[in-house]
Amino acid sequence: MTSPSPLMPTYVRQPVAFTRGEGAFLFDTTGRRYLDCLSGIAVNTLGHAHPDLVPALQDQVAQMIHCANLFEIPLQDQVAELLLAHSGMTNAFFCNSGLEANEAMLKLARLHGHAQGIDVPQIVVFERAFHGRSLATLSATGNARVQKGFEPLVEGFIRLPFNDLAALQALAARDAVAPRISAVLLEPVQGEGGITAATPEFLQGVRSLCTQHGWLMMLDEIQCGIGRTGRWFAHQWAGIRPDVMSLAKGLASGVPVGAVLADGPAAGLFTPGSHGTTFGGNPLAMRAALTTLEVMARDGLVAHAGALGEKLKASLTAALAGTPGFVEVRGRGLMLGIVLDRPAGALVKQALDAGLVINVTADAVVRLLPALIFTEAEADELVQRLVPLIRAFLQAPAS
Repeated sequence: MTSPSPLMPTYVRQPVAFTRGEGAFLFDTTGRRYLDCLSGIAVNTLGHAHPDLVPALQDQVAQMIHCANLFEIPLQDQVAELLLAHSGMTNAFFCNSGLEANEAMLKLARLHGHAQGIDVPQIVVFERAFHGRSLATLSATGNARVQKGFEPLVEGFIRLPFNDLAALQALAARDAVAPRISAVLLEPVQGEGGITAATPEFLQGVRSLCTQHGWLMMLDEIQCGIGRTGRWFAHQWAGIRPDVMSLAKGLASGVPVGAVLADGPAAGLFTPGSHGTTFGGNPLAMRAALTTLEVMARDGLVAHAGALGEKLKASLTAALAGTPGFVEVRGRGLMLGIVLDRPAGALVKQALDAGLVINVTADAVVRLLPALIFTEAEADELVQRLVPLIRAFLQAPAS
């Protein structure tokens, strides 16, 4: 009899344990090799055991891992300067995770609302969004399944359909009579929501409405940022700039880190004592982020992600065209979703058996988030292995 796990059962884990990685590959306890098409859910930007990242972390561990934010941490300034140069924004705050970054954004929205004379500020959020699992970010999330059991939810959110500019315009017209909205929060590409992108027109319309009404435009780029879509930040495809942006996941290639970038009216909202963190922005995390950003720029990984992603998307679309049950491949860069017409969770284990690490999100979308160091040969291998699995899955009788 198997003894009970000492861990709380918060995940249904796949029956494999990885012991090491190399580039775009993972190796399990038996030494079997897997092509990693998930990169820790868009985290391992530089893949595994990158030859620049490993010695940088070893060097930093030998110098200093943690320093309280009561003192200057020069690495924070270096990382912030790079992020601000790529984004055009004004200042940055570092924390430990995407959830914490989004919590900080929500606090900024409330501070902004109160500064505008709004007693109970409201934040506009969208259906199918995912912003985290704390009580506030869970409340902003548009998924009733992950909210179930945690009621009462935090108040202060108005939910609208995603990509529906007319609905936001109608809300803005009503709000102009009795202002209560302080911010609009959205993901430029909804990851957990099925790799669904905001259209450029929607993002441009949101930017215009936020400017017109004095709302903060807040973008959650935790999954779609840091070069994943072929631009440093996904919103840049629309030619706009937000007031606040949250980052995490791929920023430090596996070392936990989150960031909030602010601009315009949001840049001066936090003051000493209004927000803080114990571990956020520690030297180890900042060294990992700095190395990640420097390698990305040096090796042209942002443009590479865009070009390889287009090739991979075209190859998958062509290979699956005409297959009953296949809907489309959507997404951009190395953030792609293969949309099927039925729940596809079983494909995760089938792919593992075939030596592929993938994920299924929104029930029926095969999510591909490979490291930005993924090569053309590895993309071809992905197509050659995954397409037959999807075809066989779609042809199998429903269980």
